[in-house]
Amino acid sequence: MDRIRDLGWPGVAGNTDEMLATPQSLEDFARGSLHLKPMWDAIREMAAFTREALGDDRLRWLRTLPGAQMHGPIALVHASPESFWRAPQPEATDAELETTYKRLDHPVAVYGHVHRPYIRRVGDLTVVNSGSVGLSYDGDRRAAYMVIDDGVPEIQRVEYDLDRELKLLAASGLPHADWVSKMLVAAAPKMP
Repeated sequence: MDRIRDLGWPGVAGNTDEMLATPQSLEDFARGSLHLKPMWDAIREMAAFTREALGDDRLRWLRTLPGAQMHGPIALVHASPESFWRAPQPEATDAELETTYKRLDHPVAVYGHVHRPYIRRVGDLTVVNSGSVGLSYDGDRRAAYMVIDDGVPEIQRVEYDLDRELKLLAASGLPHADWVSKMLVAAAPKMP
C-alpha cells in the first residue's frame, strides 16, 4: 500500500478497501448471505488483524480512493458502478454485462472483483476483467493483470514464487492464513 501511495498510482476502492476502512460495510453485505456465516466470521477476524497492522493513516488513505476512474476510452471500477461487492461473472449474459457497464459511458469497462480474467465484446462495449495479481480464481496460479496498448486490452500472466508467498503468509500471523494458502494453491475460491 505504501509503495502504491508513494508512486501516486491512480486506482479505485474495492470491497476489501471498503471493509477495512468502513467495517460496517462488511456487516451490511454479509446480512444478505447468512448461509456464508463461517466465511464472514473468518473475514471479520482477518480484517481486524489487517486494520491493526495498517494503522489509522493508511485506513484514512483507503477512504480517499474513488469508486471509479475514467481515462480516455476506459472506465475502471472494482466490481460494478454501484457496488464494491457485486459484479457479473465471466459467464454472465451479454445483456447483464451491458446493463451493468454501459452506464459508465465509456467504450472499455474494466473491473476485477471476481478474480477471473477475461475480455468480452458486447456490441460497442468491451468488458474486461483484469483478474488478480495475488489471488486468482480461474485455476491458473500465475498473477494476472491487464495491459492496454493503443486502446486494445490484453490479459497478461506472470509466474511468481508461490512457495515463498506461502511461507511469508504462514509467518505473517494473519488469522486463517491456512485458508488463504489453500486458495492460492488451488487458484480457486474455497470456504474456510
